[in-house]
Amino acid sequence: MKFIKKIISLALTIIIISICAFFAFQVIKGDPATSKLGTSATPERIETLREEMGLNKPITQQYGIWLSNFVRGDMGTSYSYDMAVKELIGDKFVITILLTTMSMFFLLVTGIPLGVISAKYKGRTLEKVLTTINQLFMAFPPFFLGILLTFFFGLILKWFKPGGYISYRTNFTGFISYMILPAIAIAIPRSAMVAQLLKNSIGSELKLGYVRTAFSKGNTRGKVLYSHVLKNALMPVITYLAFLIADIVAGSIIMEQVFSIPGIGRLLISSIYNRDYPVIQSIVVCIGILVVVVNFIVDVSYRLFDPRVEI
Repeated sequence: MKFIKKIISLALTIIIISICAFFAFQVIKGDPATSKLGTSATPERIETLREEMGLNKPITQQYGIWLSNFVRGDMGTSYSYDMAVKELIGDKFVITILLTTMSMFFLLVTGIPLGVISAKYKGRTLEKVLTTINQLFMAFPPFFLGILLTFFFGLILKWFKPGGYISYRTNFTGFISYMILPAIAIAIPRSAMVAQLLKNSIGSELKLGYVRTAFSKGNTRGKVLYSHVLKNALMPVITYLAFLIADIVAGSIIMEQVFSIPGIGRLLISSIYNRDYPVIQSIVVCIGILVVVVNFIVDVSYRLFDPRVEI
């Protein structure tokens, strides 16, 4: 029953996102027809184009038509590019999702081990050094790290060509190589936060009664940490990661500008400038669906870490 309620909640959330995405851009000043034809176009030509675009219909009717088409996979036609939005954003979404996935991978393979090590050696020199590094990394905005990485590895060491993006369709290995630095720039500050959160969570777990019982049975600190404490300590981290998904997607969009990556971010910015509503609305809703679905998966996965949690 709870699982069904979660499904219903997911569907309602997506509908609310679609409503917000559609109506939010209707209040922005500017006319898509004027943006497409230019200010020199005659009022008659602008009015004719508005009629063709369906912009003269009541806004609720426009939303109903748009939502009905979106559910069937028809995202409309771009005002600026005169092509199907689905085709326009499909390839770019792949790029952004791959960048987001790589960022999450780097975050997990660095943040969790560092958090465990910091907790294991609490009070020692290693833990103090790691804590200092964590605090330093948390203070750096990802876009600034991206600029530093570009300057050091691109301009000084010349390990890659800044702005020399390689399409995944042309050379997937080259594409992955180019995406490593932006993914690291996105992951580093968030990895530091995950490490700090996990260290604190492990510290709290170590004070509980079941840990004292485990030690009384002759288990070493490492055995207790990895076999008993870590699984419970990961619960708040998993919750944080669910909220972090949206932040990483947003970070990917910004990082695309720093590294000249032709992902969804550049298209979104240009579409906002051109009042290309079908593109903007589709991008926002697709990102919203991605975040909501990932959060739903994380929510359901809690049971893997704690069987007492009901789905």
